[in-house]
Amino acid sequence: MNSTRLGVGVIGAGRVGPLVAAALARAGHSVVGITAPSEGDTDRVEAILPGVVYADPLQIIERSELVVLALPDQELPGFIEGISLQNAWSTGQLVLHTSITHGLGVLDSARAQGAIPLALHPLMEFTGTSIDLTRMSGAWCVISAPAVAEPIASALGVEMGMEPLVVAEDKRPQVASAIALATSFSHTTIHEAASRLKAAGIDNPGVVMQPLVTSSIENALRLFAGNERELGGAD
Repeated sequence: MNSTRLGVGVIGAGRVGPLVAAALARAGHSVVGITAPSEGDTDRVEAILPGVVYADPLQIIERSELVVLALPDQELPGFIEGISLQNAWSTGQLVLHTSITHGLGVLDSARAQGAIPLALHPLMEFTGTSIDLTRMSGAWCVISAPAVAEPIASALGVEMGMEPLVVAEDKRPQVASAIALATSFSHTTIHEAASRLKAAGIDNPGVVMQPLVTSSIENALRLFAGNERELGGAD
């Protein structure tokens, strides 16, 4: 895999798609095109992917050895089925989606046309800016793939700077639930705490809370890393 350079096409120019494309380009793959971003978002995408070519989905799929589907969860099944009805997938083509909600089953119609289904979800929140490339390096990613293609999915994750976690299809809902719980809890709690500090007359609650929240999260995570002793001290 390290010696193989792929032509990568990306469907979806939101927060995730351009960053996945940029990470793969940084690893030496060639970005052949991406679908056009929403109105007013072109500058952001071109800052991440200078000189990128915009094309419609069918053109991108036709040109690509690896198709990255970075679409909202609710749009993914319908898009895949629509493309499959047009017999647009190619034998041996890698088709990768970034959803944590959907497993490989959503790609069954593409697989029936000879495509190789992959799922790769970075375990991080995206800002949609170049800062995500730094965050991606050292993050983990959840991957699912047919057994024969697991090395390919893992290699793509590693090339983007991430550590792959292979998750069985029947365990994917638990992982999705855990991610949703962790992210929604942190957003809700921090927003409420910041509102209370603001009401107390503190104008920069985000700055004030950052060391507290960061150290609290690190301590909580350390418990699950087997380093409980580091939390010891006088009561």
